[in-house]
Amino acid sequence: MSVIDDVLANNRLYVASHGHRELPTEPQLRLAVLTCMDSRLDLFGALGLDLGEAHLVRNAGGLASDDAVRSLLLSQRLLGTNAVMVIHHTRCGLEGFEEEALQRELEAEFGERPPFRLGAYRDVDQDVRATVTTLRRSPFIDGTELRGFVFNVDDGDLREVSAD
Repeated sequence: MSVIDDVLANNRLYVASHGHRELPTEPQLRLAVLTCMDSRLDLFGALGLDLGEAHLVRNAGGLASDDAVRSLLLSQRLLGTNAVMVIHHTRCGLEGFEEEALQRELEAEFGERPPFRLGAYRDVDQDVRATVTTLRRSPFIDGTELRGFVFNVDDGDLREVSAD
């Protein structure tokens, strides 16, 4: 059996014990979170969220990529969210690698560079500030309540990053 077969078996158990409940499409807390895809981030647990309360938009590094902005725009415009948290984290795989070196390796291997930024950074607080700034400058995002944080993957602590 493969890992996909294993998680499908887990899903059958989940369905059997879950019961049917119809949640509204709109997140009840009117909250959207832009965060990293890292498997160590249990944001439902760490933030005390339940199903149906918030949108989680995840990608490598929690970047304010075009697709993340698209997701946040739709979350706000169609589904009523009005608060956005940017959550990056400690010990991220994007921290400290050389973007240009990896871009060159990829170009040598595939014959072209990816058409997107990979997201390397050196300072997690500065990266949170840059992401928040990108979202604030976007004409497509309502930045009324838009704040940035760093999640510590070792103890679960969430620390706010000042905007300056």
